[in-house]
Amino acid sequence: MATRNLSTATSGWTAIATGVAVILAVIFITLMYTVSLSFGTVNDLLNAVIGILSAVLAWMLYADFHARSPLLSWMALILAMVGAILTVIGSVLIMSGFTDFVLASWYTEVGNALIGLWLATFCYSLLSGDTLPPNLAKFGLVVGAFMAIGVLGIPGILAGVDSWESLPWYLGSGYLSFLLARQSDGIR
Repeated sequence: MATRNLSTATSGWTAIATGVAVILAVIFITLMYTVSLSFGTVNDLLNAVIGILSAVLAWMLYADFHARSPLLSWMALILAMVGAILTVIGSVLIMSGFTDFVLASWYTEVGNALIGLWLATFCYSLLSGDTLPPNLAKFGLVVGAFMAIGVLGIPGILAGVDSWESLPWYLGSGYLSFLLARQSDGIR
């Protein structure tokens, strides 16, 4: 199916499904910290779903984005796809028990950062048009830029840091940005 054949309603429902998955992920991570660690598995699964839905949404919106900015749209689509893959890897790592939550979180953080870069570039391309209200496009640009701070987690992946004890100070600040960006991601 060509991207151009997808309806606006389908893209809208995909965006809504992504937002619902984010809200559920925030609820389940809150339950994990307040009620039982078993809710963490549901949160991890939802993180993967969010990544996949974000990539699907990026692909669905690609034709409109490409018409506005051909080169930037291609690079942003690749970022969204790689971001989705990294969020799934993060979920698989923690759910399989292969790593602890710290290293898995770096993958999720960087994946969400790449998705945030896609969101920022997409919303930037909409600033000059009438597709979205200007304030909504600006809001998406700000949220995407805030999510992109998660690229600070790349050294955590490269170093394989998987415990709080071995966490360098600069990765501690990156992890804090991930937690803050994760909360603002629910607004997306």
